[in-house]
Amino acid sequence: MVLEIRDMHIVLASGSPRRKELLQGLGWTFSVVPSNVPEDFPPEMTPEEGAVDVARRKAEDVARNYPDALVIAADTVVVLENRVLGKPQNREEAFSMLSQLAGRQHVVVTAIALCYKNRCLVDAERTKVWFRSLTKEDIESYVALGESFDKAGAYGIQDRGALLVERIEGCFYNVMGLPLFRLSKMLEELGVSLEAQWRAGL
Repeated sequence: MVLEIRDMHIVLASGSPRRKELLQGLGWTFSVVPSNVPEDFPPEMTPEEGAVDVARRKAEDVARNYPDALVIAADTVVVLENRVLGKPQNREEAFSMLSQLAGRQHVVVTAIALCYKNRCLVDAERTKVWFRSLTKEDIESYVALGESFDKAGAYGIQDRGALLVERIEGCFYNVMGLPLFRLSKMLEELGVSLEAQWRAGL
C-alpha cells in the first residue's frame, strides 16, 4: 500500500531553523516539536553511531506524544580526525574549532530517524568538507558575525560561512543538517513513493 504523505501529520522533532527551511522547500505541511533529549552519547561509540543513537532517541521521545504522526528527527556531528566538534558555547570555543578546521578536510555526519506508527527507521549520511586556509583575523571576523553558536563545528555552509568552504564531496544538504536524498529514500522504505512525496507539496 502506498502511503500519502500529504495525509499524514508530520512532526519535525528539531528546533533547527535550517531543517525547518529545508522541509518547507519541499512544500510539506508540518509541526515543529523539538525534543529535549541530550545530544551527548557514550565515548565508546563512533561519531556516526553516536549521531544515530541521538537521532533515534529524539524521534522516539517526540513520537511518544504523537503516536500517529510521522516524526522526523536528525542529529549532525562535525568530525575532525575522529574527534567530534559540537556546538561552541562561547567565542573562544568557536575560534578554536574554526582554527582546527582551517585548511583541512573534515567530515559532516547527519543521522536521520523516522518514526511512523510502530516503525522507526534510522540511517546516516556522510559528506567530506574542505575548508580554505584562514588567518587569525579571518576567523575572528567570522565569529563576530554570530553565526557560530547554534551550529556543530561553529559554522553554517548555507550562510556567510559558505565562504569558508573550498569544496565538498557528497550531499550539500547533509552539511546543512538534513540530507534530503537520504530522507526521501527512507520515506520510500516506509511506503511513501517519490511521486507521493512530490504530491505532498501541491
